[in-house]
Amino acid sequence: MTAKEIDPVVLARAGAWLKGNFDEETRSRVRDMMENNPVELTDAFYRDLEFGTGGLRGIMGAGTNRMNRYTVGMATQGLANYLKKMFPGSLPVKVAVSFDSRNHSREFAGICAQVFAANGFQVYLFDDLRPTPELSFAIRHLKCRSGVMITASHNPKEYNGYKAYWEDGAQLIAPHDENVIAEVQKITTIDDVKWSGNEGNIRMIGREIDEVYLERIKSLSMIPDIIRKKQDMVIVYTPLHGTGRTLVPQALASFGFRNVRIVEEQATADGNFPTVLSPNPEEPKALELAIKKATATGADLVLATDPDADRVGIAVKNHKGEFILLNGNQTAALLFYYVLTKWNENGRLTGREYIVKTIVTTDLLAEIARHFKVECVEVLTGFKFIADIIRRREGKQQFIIGGEESFGYLVGDFVRDKDAVSSCAMIAEAAAWMADQGKTLYDLLLQIYSEFGCYREKLLSVTRKGQSGAGEIRNMMVNYRTHPMESIAGSRVIAIRDLQSLKEQDRITGKVKDILLPPSDVLQFLLEDGSKVSVRPSGTEPKIKFYFGVRSEPAGKTGIEETEALLDDRIKKIITSLDLE
Repeated sequence: MTAKEIDPVVLARAGAWLKGNFDEETRSRVRDMMENNPVELTDAFYRDLEFGTGGLRGIMGAGTNRMNRYTVGMATQGLANYLKKMFPGSLPVKVAVSFDSRNHSREFAGICAQVFAANGFQVYLFDDLRPTPELSFAIRHLKCRSGVMITASHNPKEYNGYKAYWEDGAQLIAPHDENVIAEVQKITTIDDVKWSGNEGNIRMIGREIDEVYLERIKSLSMIPDIIRKKQDMVIVYTPLHGTGRTLVPQALASFGFRNVRIVEEQATADGNFPTVLSPNPEEPKALELAIKKATATGADLVLATDPDADRVGIAVKNHKGEFILLNGNQTAALLFYYVLTKWNENGRLTGREYIVKTIVTTDLLAEIARHFKVECVEVLTGFKFIADIIRRREGKQQFIIGGEESFGYLVGDFVRDKDAVSSCAMIAEAAAWMADQGKTLYDLLLQIYSEFGCYREKLLSVTRKGQSGAGEIRNMMVNYRTHPMESIAGSRVIAIRDLQSLKEQDRITGKVKDILLPPSDVLQFLLEDGSKVSVRPSGTEPKIKFYFGVRSEPAGKTGIEETEALLDDRIKKIITSLDLE
């Protein structure tokens, strides 16, 4: 692309950043893109950042499609305007703000606090970086109307983000997310933002919230006597340069674990994430240092959290004594099975309880719930939808546990987002439970497979960057809808679930039934051999995601590895048939 080929709309949007009250560093960066990098200029200005399944997220830099002090300020002003409309008799509106270890997170959190305060709000600002789930907890504990977490979760170091929360401690959902964006779009200039004033409205918070939050986490423990016997079980933990270092070790200690080894190379908060390519516990390379330490120290369990400590990845020992990484579905199966087993043994299951999973998370969780006669509720992708179910059923039914395949879990309802801090403690407790029986979490996984069937899942993300990439992703979804596949990898497509039209079509009988979920740009193909393929454009990244799920009937533990190999081969054939690799 040459300078002459730049879209006039992009040029106009970029030009506005040269004329307004922007700082000189920002204007200089925009001029440089206009003169030397038209492709980057286009990507930086072709749209405004939008709220997706994870809120506002983007690459840091100058531009309307970038995370910077101005887009953060305008988003906060839009949120403030909406809150004033929604709670006109509640002034001052109370809000909480926190941030993670990413570059500029502290600065962006400060801007949020200043804009809220200038709008007359009472602001509770954490004095240092804290995990996302603690922000969710603080909103509820302090009876705030809203909150903001500055984080890009597990994205690469170039990214930052803005997670907006409602008064129930959950991330925004419709209509609030759409209404906030509408308010932001009404702000035509940064001069519409109240940047300063009423600084006395900002109150710093910290350790006092930590203590209450950790006490609630401690209340989740169900086997304190067993933990006392296994208190020296060696656990290796890495925060991947993020916020988990502030609370995960303390949560484990509150449960009674006395032998937690921190990966010191990754214990320092650092937004450049110097020891990993990506600070994502879903990525095997992110856990290499932790597994190395675990092997050297004879550890029983490896735990890793992402920068804002809402996701957790684990590694466990197999029968050869080697550490293997579990995927998010496997960890969920272990955690759900353990928690439901203990609720059942303790006589806490009365018929009013339920669990929640997302539509792309393993169906094994539904099978486990059915075994315990507990309702399994299925929701759209995004933990905010799990939180919405908790809110809707509050006082009527008892939420036990929720989770999604992307390494996010929640036990109990005092937080309304995925919580790696409490999940780490509960996973360690499950490991102690098995250790007391002379077994490991790997043994428990094999037991689950032998009882319910062997399930295998895989996520494949196809990246298409920039404006052209967004168009390509849209075209892929249109093509799947207008030219539906008859078969995939030799297995007939027997049903198609379209979450956009909210219709499920039986391809054999032709019957169509309604899907009782909010509309979403997701397609699911159900195959005759029991496999499931889900296709979903990401709401926070320039990707289209393919979720593959296959299963076999229950088999003896001795044949698990062979069965897994066959299922993995089936997934490979599906990927090949879709021409994705």
